[in-house]
Amino acid sequence: MIQEFLPLNQPMKEQIIRSLRDITEEAEALRQSLMMDECCILSRLETLQKHILDVQTAAASFYLHSYLAEYTPHYDDLSLAAKHLAERRHGALIVIERKDSLDHLLHHGVPIGAKVSHTLLETIFYPGNPLHDGGALIRYDEIVSAGNILPLAEHVTPKRKLGTRHRAAIGLTERSDALVIVVSEETGAISFAINGRLYVLRR
Repeated sequence: MIQEFLPLNQPMKEQIIRSLRDITEEAEALRQSLMMDECCILSRLETLQKHILDVQTAAASFYLHSYLAEYTPHYDDLSLAAKHLAERRHGALIVIERKDSLDHLLHHGVPIGAKVSHTLLETIFYPGNPLHDGGALIRYDEIVSAGNILPLAEHVTPKRKLGTRHRAAIGLTERSDALVIVVSEETGAISFAINGRLYVLRR
């Protein structure tokens, strides 16, 4: 599948440059600390990790918005739903159709036919709801169906432990240009898959 190239806008580029500068300064401070006797570097490692996660999250959010902008006007609803679901540790699998039709790749979904809203998405993925284990399909501004079964990934590295939702997200995006947002019920982490790869939005 062809990788999309999306240039960073100037504010995002500047934010990432600032973050990388912070990472460089922290790494240098860490190096200096290692040269001192009886110095514990654990707190500096935590700070360095935070800076790296900050730049990763900022870039992932920017690209997610860019990948979705042409295909749905409901980025804010999707973000809010994912945030609320993550806070409650409610697992979710939200499929956004883009250019490729997904009709031949999704199975056994229940028709919904309602406008996208974060409230409805949160209800669909509420534990105990019969539809909460499958994927919800969004086509532009409509939740088309829920409870869909997605194809699982074929090329997951054995060392990488992934749950069924994450394998399904990767599997569908290996076979189409769809974008899939995943919320982990185990950790509350939010990720998205595109082009057969998984990117973390929030840990």
